[in-house]
Amino acid sequence: MKPIKVALAGAGAFGIKHLDGIQNIDGVEVVSLISRELDKTKEVAAKYGIPHVSTELADSLALKEVDAVILCTPTQMHASQTLACLKAGKHVQVEIPLCDVLTDGEEVAQLAAKSGLVAMCGHTRRFNPSHQYVHNKITAGQFNIQQMDVQTYFFRRSNMNALGQPRSWTDHLLWHHAAHTVDLFAYQCGSPIVQANAIQGPIHPTLGIAMDMSIQLKAANGAICTLSLSFNNDGPLGTFFRYIGDSATYIARYDDLFTGKEEKIDVSQVAVSMNGIELQDREFFSAIREGRAPNSSVASVLPCYQVLHGLERQLSS
Repeated sequence: MKPIKVALAGAGAFGIKHLDGIQNIDGVEVVSLISRELDKTKEVAAKYGIPHVSTELADSLALKEVDAVILCTPTQMHASQTLACLKAGKHVQVEIPLCDVLTDGEEVAQLAAKSGLVAMCGHTRRFNPSHQYVHNKITAGQFNIQQMDVQTYFFRRSNMNALGQPRSWTDHLLWHHAAHTVDLFAYQCGSPIVQANAIQGPIHPTLGIAMDMSIQLKAANGAICTLSLSFNNDGPLGTFFRYIGDSATYIARYDDLFTGKEEKIDVSQVAVSMNGIELQDREFFSAIREGRAPNSSVASVLPCYQVLHGLERQLSS
C-alpha cells in the first residue's frame, strides 16, 4: 500500500491532536509541517519525525510528494487556504469552521465539486464514538430525537488557546463553536433545519465578539434544539449534549456517553478508536483511498454555514 503523504498546517493545540491521531493510522506519513513560528515548528517536527518545515503553506503545496493537506490554522484563513490546496491538486481536510463568511464557503464547495478531490471539513462531533452510538440507534429506528439541549462553555476572557497559550487570532462563538451543534443536530435528525433564532450578550470591549449567545433550532421533522454558548463560564469547560428522545435520554461529553441517569454507556466497540479526531482523520484517508466523498464533505456541511449566515444577519439587524 503506497503511503498517503500529508502536509499539516498549524502546529498549535489542534494540530498536535491530529499528529497524535495519525500516528495510529497505517499507511499515512506526515512529510511537511507549516506554522507561524519557525523555531516552535521545528521543535514539533523533530518530535514527530517530520522532515520538511516551513512558515508558508505555498512551500508545502509545491512539494510533489504531498498528496493531502490538513489545515489547523486560524478560522479566518480556512476558506482561502482550502482553495489554495484544491488549486494545487491536493486533497484537503480543513478544521471546523469551513469559513466565517458564507460566500467563501460556497466558493470552496464549487471548486471542490469540480476538482474531483476529497474536500472535507473537520466536524468532529459526527465522529465521536458517543455521537456515533446515538446515530446508529437513530438509523436502526430505535431512537428518535425530540429535543437536543447543548451547552458549549469556555472561560476565554483573554485570548488563549486550548493549551492556555496566547492566540494570534480571535475565536468565535457563532462561526466556530455553534457550527459543531448546528451541523450535528441536522445530521443526527437526518432532517434539514427550517427555523433558527439567536440572541447574544454584550460585545467584549477588546476582543470585539459576543461572549454569550443562545440559539434555537427546529428541524423539518419537528425535532428542536436549544444551544447555550459562553466564553464567560468559570466552571466545567467543553460541550455537553443532552439527547432527549422517544425511547431514551443520552448525555454526550466528547467521546464519552451516559444515560439521562448518569450511567456510563460502553461505546468502546462503536469504532476502531475512542478518539474522535483520529476517527475523523481515518475517514479522510479512507475517502482518498476509495475515491469517494467523505462523511462531513464540504458539500454535506455547507447547509450548516447557510444557517449560521442567517443567524449572523439576524444578530446584526
